[in-house]
Amino acid sequence: MTIYALSTGPGISGVAVIRLSGSNTKDAIEKLTKKKLPRPRTAVLRKFNKIKDNQLIDEGILLWFPGPNSYTGEDMAEIHIHGSKAVISEIHNSLSKLSNLRLAEPGEFTKIAFQNGKINLLKAESISDLISSETEIQRQQAIKIMSGKSSYKFNSLRERLIKILANVEAKIDFPEDDLPNDILKNIYSETKNIKEEIKKILNDQKVGERIREGFKIAIVGPTNAGKSSLLNYLSRRDIAIVSEIAGTTRDVIEAHLNIDGYPVIISDTAGIRDSKDEIEEKGIKLAFKSAKNADLIIVVIEPKSVDFTPFLKDLESKKAILVVNKMELNLSSISDEINKFNPIFISIKEEKNLENLISLIKENLKSKFISSEDIFITRNRHRVSLEKCIEHIENFERKKSIKDFDQGSEDLRLATRHLGMIVGKVDVEEVLGSIFNDFCIGK
Repeated sequence: MTIYALSTGPGISGVAVIRLSGSNTKDAIEKLTKKKLPRPRTAVLRKFNKIKDNQLIDEGILLWFPGPNSYTGEDMAEIHIHGSKAVISEIHNSLSKLSNLRLAEPGEFTKIAFQNGKINLLKAESISDLISSETEIQRQQAIKIMSGKSSYKFNSLRERLIKILANVEAKIDFPEDDLPNDILKNIYSETKNIKEEIKKILNDQKVGERIREGFKIAIVGPTNAGKSSLLNYLSRRDIAIVSEIAGTTRDVIEAHLNIDGYPVIISDTAGIRDSKDEIEEKGIKLAFKSAKNADLIIVVIEPKSVDFTPFLKDLESKKAILVVNKMELNLSSISDEINKFNPIFISIKEEKNLENLISLIKENLKSKFISSEDIFITRNRHRVSLEKCIEHIENFERKKSIKDFDQGSEDLRLATRHLGMIVGKVDVEEVLGSIFNDFCIGK
C-alpha cells in the first residue's frame, strides 16, 4: 500500500509539501504530471493535473527518491506546491482516486523508515521531539539523541551482555571441557560493571524527561489567595478566571511557558479548604495530585488565611516556595512559623516584588536542569527498560552454581531483550503504536 500526506503545517502558507511513499509512487506521480519521472534527487518544475479530467491544479516542484535510497527506504516523492487549502485538497482528492493509495497515519513515514532499518527507535523518537521542540534546550537534546550517542551506549551494553550470555551457554554445554578457570569470575565481574553503568545512567535526576516534557510547577494554597492571578501574571494573559468568590477554580488549569529557554508547565489548582461540594472536593484532590507530581510547588497564602500546613513537608524539603500575596494589606499578623520558611512577600494586584519570585523560579529551574553530555534517558519507557534490565541481571547474579545456569541464561536473555527494546533490536510492536502516534501526519 502506498501512502500520502501533507508534510508541512496545515493552513495557508507560501509552499506546501505533500509526500508519497510506496511501490505505487511512480505510477501516481506520472498520472498527476502526465510525464516521466525526473532524475533521482533533482528538483524539476512540473504541472500537476486532476487525474480524472486532466485539468491543471497547480504548478510546482517535484522531487523523486527511488528506494532504498530514501527516507523510508521505499520509492518516495515530494510535491512542492502553493500552500492553498484548495490546492492541497485537490491534490489529495486526485491521489485518493488511485487504487492502492491511502492517506498516511500519524508518524507512518517514520515508522516505515524504522521497519526498513533506515533508523532505530531512539532516532525516530528524537525526530518527533525535534519537531515538537519549543525551546532551545529541547532542540539541543533532540539533536544529541539524533547524533546516535545514546544508541551507541545502549547497543554497546547489549553486546556486552550477549557476550556474557555466550560464555554462560558455553559453560552449560561444555561443563567438563577445557574452558578458562576464571570464566565464572569474569562473568560476574562484567555483569556487575554493566549493572553499575546502567545505575549511573538511571541516576540522572530525570533531567532528560524534564527537558522533553517540561518542568512542572504547581501553584497551590487556600482559596482566594491569588493563585489564578499569579498564573495569569506569569503567563502574560488571562488563562484562569479571577473572582472574589472563593472556590472559583475547580479543575487544574495548565499553561506552557518558556522561561529563559527552559520549558515549563505551570498549573493553577483548586483552593485547599474543607468543602461539602462534591465537585470542589474532586478539584482539591486534583490539587494535591498536581502538587505531588510537580518538580516545584509555589504555595500561595495571604495575611488573612495563612493555612499552609498541608504543604509543610514540601517546604521543609525545599521542593516548595512560600509566597505571601496581598502585601498591600496589613502584614503585622504574619507569624514566626511563616517567617522561618523565608517567604516572598508580593502583591499581584500592585505588581510588587514579583520579579524576585520569578528570579527564584529561574534559579530553581537552572539547578534542576543541570546536566552533562551523558543524558541518555528522555522517555519513561527507556527508564522502565533499564530498571527491568537491572532486575534480570540481579536475578542472574543470585545463581552461583553451574547447575543453575540454565535459568541464569534466561535471566541474561531477558536483560538483553530489555536493552534491545530501547533501540528496537527486538520485536517491539507493543510500543510502536504509542511512539508513532505522537508524530504529526506526514512525518
